[in-house]
Amino acid sequence: MVSAVITGELKSRIDGVWNAFWSGGISNPLEVIEQITYLLFLRRLDDLQTLAESKARLAGTGVIENPVFLPGQEPLRWSRFKNTAPEVMYNTVAGPVFDYLKGLGTQLGGDGSTYSEHMRDARFTIPTAALLSKVVDMLDGIPMADRDTNGDLYEYLLSKIASAGVNGQFRTPRHIIKLMVDMTAPQPSDEICDPACGTAGFLVAASEYVRATHADALLDARQRSHFHRSMFHGFDFDATMLRIGSMNMLLHGVESPDIRYRDSLSEDASADAARYTLILANPPFAGSLDYESTAKDLQRVVKTKKTELLFVALFLKLLKAGGRAAVIVPDGVLFGSSKAHKDLRRTLVEDQKLDAVVKLPSGVFRPYAGVSTTILIFTKTDSGGTDQVWFYDVQGDGFSLDDKRNPITDNDLPDVLARWQSLSDEVSRARTDQSFLVPKANIVAQGYDLSLNRYKEIVHDEVEHRPPLEIIADIEKLEAEIARGLDELKAMLK
Repeated sequence: MVSAVITGELKSRIDGVWNAFWSGGISNPLEVIEQITYLLFLRRLDDLQTLAESKARLAGTGVIENPVFLPGQEPLRWSRFKNTAPEVMYNTVAGPVFDYLKGLGTQLGGDGSTYSEHMRDARFTIPTAALLSKVVDMLDGIPMADRDTNGDLYEYLLSKIASAGVNGQFRTPRHIIKLMVDMTAPQPSDEICDPACGTAGFLVAASEYVRATHADALLDARQRSHFHRSMFHGFDFDATMLRIGSMNMLLHGVESPDIRYRDSLSEDASADAARYTLILANPPFAGSLDYESTAKDLQRVVKTKKTELLFVALFLKLLKAGGRAAVIVPDGVLFGSSKAHKDLRRTLVEDQKLDAVVKLPSGVFRPYAGVSTTILIFTKTDSGGTDQVWFYDVQGDGFSLDDKRNPITDNDLPDVLARWQSLSDEVSRARTDQSFLVPKANIVAQGYDLSLNRYKEIVHDEVEHRPPLEIIADIEKLEAEIARGLDELKAMLK
């Protein structure tokens, strides 16, 4: 999602902004990103207001629909404060502009809106007027008229969380997200949820997919309202991630996504049971939780403290009947021997419809983790339906599997999608191939073990070796020749 649009020049400019913050005394990558996000967000809001003003002029009414800035708020616009003296700009942004941001949610969507919930905690931490003036000038020179450029630019900025390697923030690689979105093919009518949304990467990718494949549907006013206000739902318990994720969605052209503070494994999530038609997620797997802090209905599905199992149970709870999910799980979920592991896998196979197990290379999440992971794709039915499960062994994802993650030519992901979209052709594939179908009966016979190696057959090349006696005879012949040579050498030396 970054590659084609972000040029070397744009990358250099963003790197320059990043370095300006670091040299100006802000070294926490998340804080840097958050402050840059606020400024990009303010610039985007000014662009939206300018667009609304142009529409009003063209319509000849002079009435601006849904104004971002109300009368008297003109000095708060990017186009206004960017031209003021550094000290004036600093006092404007630190005071009334941030007060405006904190109240923006109430202004746009009412007191219960997403923005009103977590923007009220927004903090301006740029320490000096000189740094603010420098950064505003640098950001003002970056072209942001195109939505795709906006989004890709921001994705490049977020990628620096990974390169910084701090705070334990797991950023799912965007090409992996794109694969999962393409495989689930979001529809305009879907209600999409990521219960551990972070910077909202899955929701952004889903919105871009819908725009690209169902552009006509968004011409309908009702459908367009659904897209902007009720299609995308994200939850996280990191307030910084919520603010970044929410503004990320806006920079990608989604006006009012539902991104909220929530511990998804707590009792608070009960109200959303059977609400969503598509779940896309790579939740954090923190190990163990206290029973008392976990929703009781999840414990009834799978009695465990392990978050990786509880999250899968949560996905089943949140999905409507017929809803589908593509989620990343650590490989231990596939073969763990505890009762909770087995019960969950049996539920997926027997009570729901398990569609696919896509094994990812162990280096996908480097540089911050070498954990082995798998994409699980399943459909909630509550009545079974698993017939055959599709397995794919991804050997390469287009990047080196070391900490550097440099682009390489080995990339199975296009093939994963192509084969997934033509599953009828997979029936004839042998277990020795990179992908194959496994009948449900085979999985049951293996105690619901879902690890790929349980079903993949390895072809060993037959190697013919010479008879041992023949090899020994050759050795004896060689030794005899060496002995004769030594005797001749001794004779020459006498």
